[in-house]
Amino acid sequence: MGPKWLSTAVFYEIYPQSFQDSNDDGIGDIPGIIDRLDYVASLGCNALWINPCFDSPFMDAGYDVRDYKLVAPRYGTNDDLVRLFAEAHARGMHVLLDLVPGHTSDQHPWFKESARADPNEYSARYIWTDEALWGMEGRPYIAGMTERSGAYMLNFFASQPALNYGWLDPYKHWMSATDSPEALATREAMRDVMRFWLDQGCDGFRVDMADSLVKNDDEHKSGTCAIWRDVREMLDADYPEAALVSEWSNPGQAICSAGFHADFYLDHQHNGYNTLLRDYETEGGDHSYFRCDAGGSIQRFLRDYLPKYEQSRDRGYISFITCNHDTPRAARTLTPTELKLAYAFILTMPGVPFIYYGDEIGMRYLDLRTKEGGYQRTGSRSPMQWCHEKNYGFSKAPADQLYLPVDEAADAPCVEDQLADDNSLLSEVRRLVALRRAHVDLQADAPFSVVNDDETSAPFVYRRGNMLLAVNPSSATKRFRDERLLDKGLVYCIGEVDVTEGCLTMPGQSFAVLG
Repeated sequence: MGPKWLSTAVFYEIYPQSFQDSNDDGIGDIPGIIDRLDYVASLGCNALWINPCFDSPFMDAGYDVRDYKLVAPRYGTNDDLVRLFAEAHARGMHVLLDLVPGHTSDQHPWFKESARADPNEYSARYIWTDEALWGMEGRPYIAGMTERSGAYMLNFFASQPALNYGWLDPYKHWMSATDSPEALATREAMRDVMRFWLDQGCDGFRVDMADSLVKNDDEHKSGTCAIWRDVREMLDADYPEAALVSEWSNPGQAICSAGFHADFYLDHQHNGYNTLLRDYETEGGDHSYFRCDAGGSIQRFLRDYLPKYEQSRDRGYISFITCNHDTPRAARTLTPTELKLAYAFILTMPGVPFIYYGDEIGMRYLDLRTKEGGYQRTGSRSPMQWCHEKNYGFSKAPADQLYLPVDEAADAPCVEDQLADDNSLLSEVRRLVALRRAHVDLQADAPFSVVNDDETSAPFVYRRGNMLLAVNPSSATKRFRDERLLDKGLVYCIGEVDVTEGCLTMPGQSFAVLG
């Protein structure tokens, strides 16, 4: 399966520019993250995912890397990042960095050399046509920006030229095969980046757009999967405790074929995850399962999730997220009570869960102008709200110098308030993480099966190992009678749950764990 520590991991995702500012310049930084590690530990989280912290012109918030081996000065130094690894390890935490292998910034030295008219060792590091006026067949290319006679392919924004890992089926003479010297050189350059940070103490990587490497790849992504299998072989041989987590949302490919240890279950419209928390774009209104009385059905989730789980369960982990830097915060559509039930479900499912910074206090999605290529994603990237000091304790800089504005609402949630309230969302999250870590049956590897999915008058009941769990997100009281409940006692609950003589009674908006 891979690194043993993943089986008990609960991740906390940190967007570095918005988490904690230690030098009062209005932007979060690595020393600020170090200052808040004890807080992360107090949540029970024992692993971190740090969004890109490498040198960048920040046209896409760091997902446009200018130097893979240099920490962006606004975040600190390489020594600061190495110290973060050490401080995290001292607290029993592991740290994943964000690897962006499919493209770089157009300011990366590799690209600057590749764009020269005279051939050099980087000429084929990116995907170039052979002439600037070539018909581009609908693909995203840019021409006329360099002295080189050719157009270069983009992976995303105009500042993000695609690195050359080859084409599965080259059909133009300028297209490289996946086993060409230039494509293999790109692979080795990225392996070199990974080895550099692993040798400094990094514990692995979350891989951005992991399925995007080989172009003209088939529906099975066979060319891209082969590259990641090669990377996995390197890790297994030289860094066996290093973890690879993919942004792919196709565990059959990412885990079973490409060799990733875990794959994100992403917020894709109409997939199973989308039906749980953020189904607000569906025709006819929001029917999210955890939205009380919204008419959502657990069946929509199960139809999508169960085949993916069965396909990958013995090879790796599906990773549920509360949210991430690319998706609207769940508090945009769910109340604090609804969030408690949703997080209870996420934190008791198989695989490796990820909590996005601020979700544990119900931070809101804000209507903000785009920043560093964030566009509609910007509203989920606002500063962490710690306390009632200036800028909610994020920074002492003037408000107009902050990376993004804070939530100015009078009832904006903050850590300080919720720590003092045993009924707060934060307190519930801390209890749920502690529950997961205390019971092996609630951790990554314990089996999952559906016990009851009849939603007419009963809660949704599922099994993890020898434990039974049940959730009732509706406002109506629901009951489930089963002889398997006769020897079960209540281990944990949200709401006034009762189990007596084989009958589980769950009031509206409740959750239960029985063992």
